[in-house]
Amino acid sequence: MTGPLSAAEIFPVVETTNGRLRGMMAGGIAKFLGVRYGAPTSGANRFMPPQPVEKWAGIRSALQYSDSAPQVPGDRRHDYADLIMFENQPAGPGEDNLALNLWSPTLSNTARKPVIVVLHGGGFYGGSGNGLGMDGEAMARFSDSVVISVTHRLGALGFLHLAEAGGDRFASSGTVGMQDIVAALAWVRDNVEAFGGDPARVLVYGQSGGGAKTSTLMAMPSGKGLFHRAGVMSGSALRMMPEEMANANTARLLKALDIAPGDTDALQAVPWTTLLQTQAKLEAAARAKGEAPTSFAPVVDGKVLPRHPFAPDAPDVSRDVPLIVSTALDERSYRMGNFDMTEAELLEFARGRAGERAKEVVDLYRDESPEEKPFLLAARMDSDIWFRKGAFAQAELKAKQGGAPVWSYLWTWPSPAYGGRYGAVHGIDVAPSLHSVRGGLNGPNANSLAMADRIAGSWAAFAASGDPNNKYLPDWPAYDSENRATMIMSQDPHVENDPRSQFRDIWAEIGASRGSAS
Repeated sequence: MTGPLSAAEIFPVVETTNGRLRGMMAGGIAKFLGVRYGAPTSGANRFMPPQPVEKWAGIRSALQYSDSAPQVPGDRRHDYADLIMFENQPAGPGEDNLALNLWSPTLSNTARKPVIVVLHGGGFYGGSGNGLGMDGEAMARFSDSVVISVTHRLGALGFLHLAEAGGDRFASSGTVGMQDIVAALAWVRDNVEAFGGDPARVLVYGQSGGGAKTSTLMAMPSGKGLFHRAGVMSGSALRMMPEEMANANTARLLKALDIAPGDTDALQAVPWTTLLQTQAKLEAAARAKGEAPTSFAPVVDGKVLPRHPFAPDAPDVSRDVPLIVSTALDERSYRMGNFDMTEAELLEFARGRAGERAKEVVDLYRDESPEEKPFLLAARMDSDIWFRKGAFAQAELKAKQGGAPVWSYLWTWPSPAYGGRYGAVHGIDVAPSLHSVRGGLNGPNANSLAMADRIAGSWAAFAASGDPNNKYLPDWPAYDSENRATMIMSQDPHVENDPRSQFRDIWAEIGASRGSAS
């Protein structure tokens, strides 16, 4: 039996390029929280590219989370929201949020462990690397890797395009939230070796909004060389915001704030609470009118983001970066609540999407799953129309590029929450990807533990070697446009070639006949 740990063992100190940091040990894993990779973003730094952290003397504490990025507060009134605990963030909002959290199995600067950087979900408007679902301790222990979560600017504070209204000084303001992520990766390049990591083996991946950010990062020249593998889970982003749309959004926000175009000093002085509240009011007003809400996302500005991420093709700047693309079977159930949907209501649901071919569509889904509840068949339809359409296109474009390989998986194991009513819902694979089963979507049981081994084992292998094959799964071939090999993540994991192609084909036919992209 060993004696008590010394203070140095409990609170290790690591030298970074900016100064010394004190972290803490937890079950053999060193963790450093709230590590700043950029200066506070308030005042003159607002809407500007991330500014460097000033060097410090002595030892700075890395024992607490930074601010979370300002965002509309989360809402627990829906069961799904309660399951993912998205609103439960350890720190409050504020503009000192350019920070990362790091977990490592060793602090030897010669260990050179793989590095896994996780980008949080929540679109480009919510979430945080500080969230409970982003905790990397279990994954660092399981994967023997350095795990890092990142917090960055969101919403208008991260993506308000001021190139037209603010002039050259603000030419890249519509991408500063993504520039934050690049700055975090630059910190990883310069410092992760001191925390036991290998700066030449960095995986960046994320789910939902995290996948969209990863997709966007793959098209950014400033990110080249800072990451070496990428993963997009349920968040394939083919296009980002064009400048004309971004300019219209900016004009609406400035008008609502009663700030003249060009008065950037006033815009930088507005309390962030006022800015966020105005943004929220604009979105609510648009929804009340049945209009598309004013939204903020990375802008294709021809500079920082010179092109759309995956349109019309895969970006050449990330040609040599291998990729994993995925979806979950019943993604869209998280946005739906008609759990007692009838067969007649299912037909009506399909009619709104397929018109006169509604019965044919319902019959196709019913033939595949004769015993499935109508609610989940409806969710599956929308998942095929939206989520899988983008994921399929992204995988096809990456494979067609002929550079680094791409792999695909389809998660079909349903969440046990509420008797399985959500099916294989959006977010079902987030916690298992970090080898965690303590969240409500998965729960601590033998089946969820097995799924965590499979998916976390895949990410661990991918980070280490650039290939996701591992001992927890059968052989997983790379995806190509001929076979479209896809790993089915279930209690019986197996590879299928071109799964759900019949559903993709019928929706493509319906979309073409309606003159739309649905």
